[in-house]
Amino acid sequence: MKRLDRYILGKFLRAFVFSVFIIDLIVLVIDYTEKNQKYNRANLTWAEIGGYYLDYMPWVTNLIVPLTTFIACVFITSRLATHSEIIAMLSSGISFRRLMVPYLIGSTMIAGVAFYFTGWVIPQSNKERVAFEVAHLERPWYFNERNYHVKIGPETHFYVESYSNRTKIGYKVVLETIEDHQLKNKLSGARIEWNGDDEKWRIKNWQMRTFEGDEEVMTFGTELDTTLTISPEDFENDYRRFETLTIDELNAYLDLLRERGSEGLEDYIVEREVRYAQPFAIIILTIIGLLVSSRKTRGGTGAMIALGFVIAFVFIMFFILSRSLATKGVMNITFAAWLPNIIFSGVAFFMYRTLPR
Repeated sequence: MKRLDRYILGKFLRAFVFSVFIIDLIVLVIDYTEKNQKYNRANLTWAEIGGYYLDYMPWVTNLIVPLTTFIACVFITSRLATHSEIIAMLSSGISFRRLMVPYLIGSTMIAGVAFYFTGWVIPQSNKERVAFEVAHLERPWYFNERNYHVKIGPETHFYVESYSNRTKIGYKVVLETIEDHQLKNKLSGARIEWNGDDEKWRIKNWQMRTFEGDEEVMTFGTELDTTLTISPEDFENDYRRFETLTIDELNAYLDLLRERGSEGLEDYIVEREVRYAQPFAIIILTIIGLLVSSRKTRGGTGAMIALGFVIAFVFIMFFILSRSLATKGVMNITFAAWLPNIIFSGVAFFMYRTLPR
């Protein structure tokens, strides 16, 4: 890496860190002001609120990384252009394509770190953040679905008439094993309870009907401990659960939901696809930022930053719209997640070919 690359890369990364700090600070003040009354009603201590924001800020930072990278690129490039440094570089024989190298290195570094944190680090802090919001900021949630039926294995079906997520007790439970479209056994119970010590379910006042050809064998009992692939977490509030799962956990959870024949997987699939698409958005926006701010203009740095905000705003609108269409099933999820990148890649290519430099 040459001295010029280190010079531009250092300015770029410092501007990025500064942009993240400023926007995080603004978001923190706005969020605290908005939620202050809820904190007071919940009688939360400063330590609890501070712990929440330690988990909240990494999540916010991840959301704004494409925007802050773009702003940093526009800011430092427009300053270089205003001071005629870019003109001097090009006049010395450096091509514009060569000038892009430190920007690509910086944006790739940011994209790589962002992908790692988004995929495996931030979901861990999101577990604490979401739990805090469910406990203190959201309304109390109760599982009120009746006659709940779910497939919990390739051949096993689970049914419960009603379930209380507060007591972790269900009533009128049925477990059926079906092989080759034939009922092999049926376990019925008056009540099912979660035993946290053994992490097993306890079925009370049960009866088992086993079918062997034309014969039926019935057994009875008062208590039966069993391990099932369903847990009390499946009856809890799934508020933003997709944000609390690492990429590995997302894939495993999606496989489990598909095995159960569950519906409403869109949020989880969209979340996974967006995590893969976001790093490329960072690089694309960096290229666009360089292209729009590399010329010396009468408006100076302020005009370039304003233009940068407009372009970033349009990108965010595309991102929100495509994600909403994917979640509602209007558009293919993978295509919707990558659509903003596809469109703005075309914009970047068009600008590179047409804008005078």
